[in-house]
Amino acid sequence: MNVPAPGLPARVRIHEVGARDGLQNEKTAVPTQVKAEFVHRLAAAGLSTIEATSFVHPKWVPQLADAEQLFPLLADVDAALPVLVPNERGLDRALALGATRIAVFGSATETFASRNLNRTVAESLAMFEPVVARARQGGAHVRGYLSMCFGDPWEGAVPVHQVVSVAKALLDLGCDELSLGDTIGVATPGHVQALLSALNEAGVPTDRVGVHFHDTYGQALSNTLAALQHGVTTVDASAGGLGGCPYAKSATGNLATEDLVWMLDGLGIETGVDLAALTATSVWMAERLGRPSPSRTVRALSHKE
Repeated sequence: MNVPAPGLPARVRIHEVGARDGLQNEKTAVPTQVKAEFVHRLAAAGLSTIEATSFVHPKWVPQLADAEQLFPLLADVDAALPVLVPNERGLDRALALGATRIAVFGSATETFASRNLNRTVAESLAMFEPVVARARQGGAHVRGYLSMCFGDPWEGAVPVHQVVSVAKALLDLGCDELSLGDTIGVATPGHVQALLSALNEAGVPTDRVGVHFHDTYGQALSNTLAALQHGVTTVDASAGGLGGCPYAKSATGNLATEDLVWMLDGLGIETGVDLAALTATSVWMAERLGRPSPSRTVRALSHKE
């Protein structure tokens, strides 16, 4: 039953990350054709933004080594298809295939920047500068991911002012939007509200911010609701709850897109997503991965059927 709550947005854009963030953590290789069909099914379910792949060196993320083979198979997909690029070499590969939405991925902490990008935070920002500039010059939309915004497995709690500083630096480079990542899932609603308020006070408007929560401690939906109450309208999620982070072992699965849609539907918030079709897609992918989906909504709806 749809029961709207006051103070929430009328519509939310779901930034689907299952095909990239989800599949990059699989132990066995997912065939390119399966990935392509996954993206097509997600689009058919109504998702308007589907992160397709990552143009990183195969040594670092072998599961996405087929980016050149996959992306042309998605030419007929009726959705925005952002791709991750770590540097100018990755950008060249993406632009050569006609990508029009790219993302760079930074860190709010020095330890994770070192482990994920083999650079300091400052060095990683310097690496992103020409990537963002060239992408923007070519008319591409640029998203800046910011990891470890709430806690870091090596450094512990991350000061809000530290996150704000790196977030502003990414916007100053020319990123069109930010995605605030709770990479190890330790955030709680008050912390979410405090960070969003601090960003506003530093001149970062809420409409340029998205949120990316992991469900390690079961807080992803409550954190999302806190962000919605603050005015955020872009939420990252992963079909079936796939994914985590290959460089942070305590990072469990992403917020499941189905769980998010169930909550948003109940609140009367439009997403454009057909929950039944999305659930069927995640069941289909779970069968190909050989294990059940961790999404509670997928399990409930597929069991009901």
